[in-house]
Amino acid sequence: MVSFLSVVLVVLILAVVFKIFIKLSVKRNGSYVCLIGKTAIITGGNSGLGYITAMDFAQRGARVIIACRNKDKAEEAVQKIIVATNNKNIVYKLLDCASLESVRNFAKDINENEPRLDILVNNAGISTGMGLTPDGIQTILQTNHISGFLLTHLLIDKLKKSAPSRIVMVSSPTSRFANLNLSNLKEFNTEALAKRFYALYYNSKLCNIAFAIEMAKRLEGSGVTINATHPGVAATEIVKDAKPWLKFGFNTFTSLFLYTAEEGAQTQIYASVANEVAHINGGFFGNCSRMDVYQTAKDPQFLRKVWEKSEELAKLKEEEKIPLLL
Repeated sequence: MVSFLSVVLVVLILAVVFKIFIKLSVKRNGSYVCLIGKTAIITGGNSGLGYITAMDFAQRGARVIIACRNKDKAEEAVQKIIVATNNKNIVYKLLDCASLESVRNFAKDINENEPRLDILVNNAGISTGMGLTPDGIQTILQTNHISGFLLTHLLIDKLKKSAPSRIVMVSSPTSRFANLNLSNLKEFNTEALAKRFYALYYNSKLCNIAFAIEMAKRLEGSGVTINATHPGVAATEIVKDAKPWLKFGFNTFTSLFLYTAEEGAQTQIYASVANEVAHINGGFFGNCSRMDVYQTAKDPQFLRKVWEKSEELAKLKEEEKIPLLL
């Protein structure tokens, strides 16, 4: 009869083998592109994937703008990056992705005070948050998608003037589990689709991909590219507001068996700087490689409907809208 210790030993061996496999499968951005003279914005750049991305850009000599709502954590991140890289051109600017007004104020600051913008990484995100924001938008949807959608529109002229420039939408591998589709888009801004575990988060991440693909059509020939990325399942603070048991379980599992934040950030860094992807527009990347998008995101009608609903929720003015090129 198999003993309990034998079972434990087998489980431990399998866990170690799995860990080794994961570590060996991680691809790293090998680009040595210099970013001196360039300006980059990373939303949610004070922690997790965003912090690693900000650190990388700073090491390359860029002016890095960390955009987030937590001033104390942001200023601490700024100081750490300056000390680690000896790049003093790192700043924090307030951006609360749960407020359309905050997004507009941030964009106004950038447009008036920054001479250029070469890289915009829409990285900020949350995984939990029921109810509506003061703007009347579901909290996760606004934080993860609508605010990035609006911010990109408001900064697009600056990006075009600085071309060649890049936009990166940080999605998630969980977007494959989204239950948002053409038949239920009328519930786009509701919690009616939250019946599946974490469905609101999955749907918002699918919207990131849909936005990148649809936006790419509208940027052809502009010198600006937009791509979506996913970091794999990495140990970040994405579940910081979740229930304690879920937070503990997620963090323990990812720390022991999956990617670190440093490993997970490699793909968004790759999409932001690597020369070999400079010409790619509307792509989807994971593990520093181009991937096929999920079936739902291949439907042109779905992409257009998500775009139209996003325009409505973001309260875009007519002059701010980006037309589809014929």
